[in-house]
Amino acid sequence: MEKRFHNYFENNKYPVRTGGSTEFIDYDCLFMIDGIACRKELEMTQLKRITTPFSHSLAVEAGDFIFLGIHRGFDDDFATQLDGAFSYLKKTLAEFDLTLTHLVRVNVRLKNIKDLPEMEKGFNKYFEKGNFPARMTTTTEFIDDDCLFMIDGIAYRKNR
Repeated sequence: MEKRFHNYFENNKYPVRTGGSTEFIDYDCLFMIDGIACRKELEMTQLKRITTPFSHSLAVEAGDFIFLGIHRGFDDDFATQLDGAFSYLKKTLAEFDLTLTHLVRVNVRLKNIKDLPEMEKGFNKYFEKGNFPARMTTTTEFIDDDCLFMIDGIAYRKNR
């Protein structure tokens, strides 16, 4: 497996996996989040954060990427929570002059797998066919018992 792992990286520039953390043999790499590497030769802009009163930000702009924290809706039913989460997500993206079309990846968390078909229907409401972001969907138990749907993600834009 180790040999196959090394074959995926150009010129033997690959991350060394050590106990859950990563040290990069390619010393130009500063950090990697969800497979996105930031190299020294890229000029980073000042970080912009949309903060919350909690221990996380709603979003952080780093270079050409906007990393979106969790967004959820509120109410008793799944469809209303999904719509609410997308409403909040659109407001957050607007803080960076972006729209849902700028999303390149999302992570969706469902409390109940039975809501997957309704989630698929909801995605078709918010994204044009063929223009969906990459997506990972999982189920989980939420800290908030009333939560049925959460979404986070990554948006991309070429810096101004």
